[in-house]
Amino acid sequence: MNAKHTSIDTSQPADDGRKPRSDGEQSRERLLQAAMRLFAAQGFSKTSTREIAQAANANVAAISYYFGDKAGLYQACFSFMCQPEPDNIAQFAQPHFTLRQTLEGYYRQMLAPLTAGGDAQLMLRLFYREMLEPTGLWQQEIDNNIKPEHLALVDALCRHLGVEQPTDDVHRLAYALVGMAVQMMVGRDIIASITPHLLDGPEAIETWAKYLVGFAEALVLAEKSKLQQG
Repeated sequence: MNAKHTSIDTSQPADDGRKPRSDGEQSRERLLQAAMRLFAAQGFSKTSTREIAQAANANVAAISYYFGDKAGLYQACFSFMCQPEPDNIAQFAQPHFTLRQTLEGYYRQMLAPLTAGGDAQLMLRLFYREMLEPTGLWQQEIDNNIKPEHLALVDALCRHLGVEQPTDDVHRLAYALVGMAVQMMVGRDIIASITPHLLDGPEAIETWAKYLVGFAEALVLAEKSKLQQG
């Protein structure tokens, strides 16, 4: 669920030449921003193109012009919010990294979206909606991003544990390490209600990440000790 936050792609053409290109770009961006908010709040099926157009102060026809249809607009929203950083895996899966460096790199890239402020909340809610009301895009996210990162983490753990081939126990360990960070995302509203200062800004998130590295290191070393004892 780690995503790259970039400016919206404005490679699409402007409104059939009748408006300056900048106006066309602004119209497309407004539609994307409005659609992301509404899809995240209501889901795909309960959000109409008319509602999106009204929220964006645009004509319904503009959705067809820029995105083809509602499904195309949803795809554009999800793709924009879920662009992976090209070096996510490289941040933690280096053969010369120590265990601590591996864990620091892993949590750094995984928690990066949380430092994006309001955009992070929007991205996470869009993820939740897609998981609850799947359209097929969530499976693409698993196949293209989540699964490769999981397997890379498992490979790195095997190296640190001295295990030649991944076992079910190593996979369980990897899921446990990921789960500690997922709590910061899935349980964000709960944390904000009970201890809001723990997620209050990049410094707070960085502090939490340091604790996660320590917790994760203890889990990995405990598993390594168990393996050595047979």
